[in-house]
Amino acid sequence: MSRAALFARLVKLEHTVFALPFAYVGAFLAVGGVPSAHDLLWITVAMVGARSLAMALNRLIDAGIDARNPRTAGRELPSGKLTIGAVLAFCAASLAVFLVAVWQLDPVVRWLWPIPVAAFVIYPYLKRFTWLCHLWLGAVDALAPIGGWVAVKGNLPWQAWALGGAVGAWVAGFDLLYALFDIEVDRAQGLHSWATRFGERGAFTGARFLHVATVALLVAVGLGLSVGWGYWLGVACVALLLAYEHSLVRPGDLRRLDAAFFTMNGVISVAFFAFVLADAL
Repeated sequence: MSRAALFARLVKLEHTVFALPFAYVGAFLAVGGVPSAHDLLWITVAMVGARSLAMALNRLIDAGIDARNPRTAGRELPSGKLTIGAVLAFCAASLAVFLVAVWQLDPVVRWLWPIPVAAFVIYPYLKRFTWLCHLWLGAVDALAPIGGWVAVKGNLPWQAWALGGAVGAWVAGFDLLYALFDIEVDRAQGLHSWATRFGERGAFTGARFLHVATVALLVAVGLGLSVGWGYWLGVACVALLLAYEHSLVRPGDLRRLDAAFFTMNGVISVAFFAFVLADAL
């Protein structure tokens, strides 16, 4: 496998589909139409740089934990396919890409860039101390639409925060379910998650509550803005897809958890952006 492919696997480049469409949603809703090609280009570059940095830091900080987990022991750092020095260099390069992109967007963003970087560093440590780590991950991903909004508009009205809250609740909800993969290993290592604290049923209950909140917040955003039929069809689509996602898995039956986590959430983000785009056009 080439070095480039190893780094792409390290940061799970394909999972950019979760956050990037919502960064675009934030930008489109901020201007009430289609942002400039310049802004869309640099939002894309900023998102790729930021997400690459976040994932690489996560893998770097968690390398020891991953090595003790059979599910993750084959990852690039624990297996020795990539060295710590190489990943540190990748982090530096990703940060540089992020900063270059930030400087091409609204000037206020140049003052805000340390916030996501600090959030990226803090997140991997939280599972060592608290089962609220999933909510922090949601807050980190909530920065995608909020960042997209402020990057083109330079301000953050309540609708931007509500949109970020919707994304944060969505991400935290499916992360509660994703943690079920490692519940026994986490308990053995003394790590914290919603599942280790409240059990499998508690994780499902929490995920359902958060995903209901996702839809409610998207409705609030639509009511606070001048949106058309496309946006409302998008909200309906998100609600239906989340309901279907929860139908795939249930306590005691996690066979389709991979499909619920990876496939359905990728579809949700792309589909919602497609409806927002149609509304803008």
